[in-house]
Amino acid sequence: MHLIGVYRGLSNPKFSQDNKTSSTSNTTISEVYTQVQLSDGAKLNVCLLGAENKSKPLIISLHGAPGLSSHTGIKEDFKFLSDRFRVLVYDLRGSGDSEVKGPFTDEQWVSDLEELRAWMGDEKFILAGGSYGGFLALNYALNYPNRLRALILRNTWACGPQGTHRALANILLSDRINPDPMRQVRLWTGNVQSREDAEQGMAEIVHIYTPESNPEPELFEGASTELRWEVHNAAFSWSQPRFDVRSRLVEIKVPTLVIVGRLDIICPVEESEMIQRYISGSELVIFEKSAHNPATDEPEKFRGVLSKFLERLVW
Repeated sequence: MHLIGVYRGLSNPKFSQDNKTSSTSNTTISEVYTQVQLSDGAKLNVCLLGAENKSKPLIISLHGAPGLSSHTGIKEDFKFLSDRFRVLVYDLRGSGDSEVKGPFTDEQWVSDLEELRAWMGDEKFILAGGSYGGFLALNYALNYPNRLRALILRNTWACGPQGTHRALANILLSDRINPDPMRQVRLWTGNVQSREDAEQGMAEIVHIYTPESNPEPELFEGASTELRWEVHNAAFSWSQPRFDVRSRLVEIKVPTLVIVGRLDIICPVEESEMIQRYISGSELVIFEKSAHNPATDEPEKFRGVLSKFLERLVW
């Protein structure tokens, strides 16, 4: 996904580079694509928006659903900030066009993020994460507290297995869909049996990721054509049962924005309310017409909320 080879950090990184530009509302946005080889040899697919001005603050945004998703959705969600920030998005190890090289654990994904931060050469940056990306963002904030300027959390939870169990229960009780219960149990416990099993499990629940008013929902945010169900299994069978940082949220001291869709049954409002309650000085914004991704359900409000939050930061 993102990062360009001229940035300092990792010693002698190997990369290939593809420069692109796109225009939105009379504004030209530069996109630099490359592959970054990390210290263990794993190659990540990276995209950097607004790279032409290295003095701009850095935002790194993390996608969710390891193995099933990619950076494409969050690139669209955050590119509006690239006139004021360098925006870095990438495919997590084992996702999208990044290399399928283990281990596929939260610890490794957080370590990869820190390597990318160092390679960019920024001592501090703004970190955003939604859904599973929010789990990783919280883990990074707790392990590297001195590296963050601010934290943006979208539709996520801090309670690991409790959150997974609640999401599964809400799916099975929803009157909008009629999923196969055992297939959903396999999906949410990391016991998917094949690519077909993963595809069918995702297709069964796609409608509840968006508001009921959306007649043609996408298959998750940034859904990848490279479905790696083994990576998903690793995340939900190993990392999720061990992820519970509720007691440590009080350690997070950076400015934090918590946003959530009122209609989200995967990461419901009460999860974000709990996070906001324990992170001192954090701000909670509830999007009344949104489900799992306010950036696509209420895009204008999403952009306004993020812009207002970022404008208040002191550089």
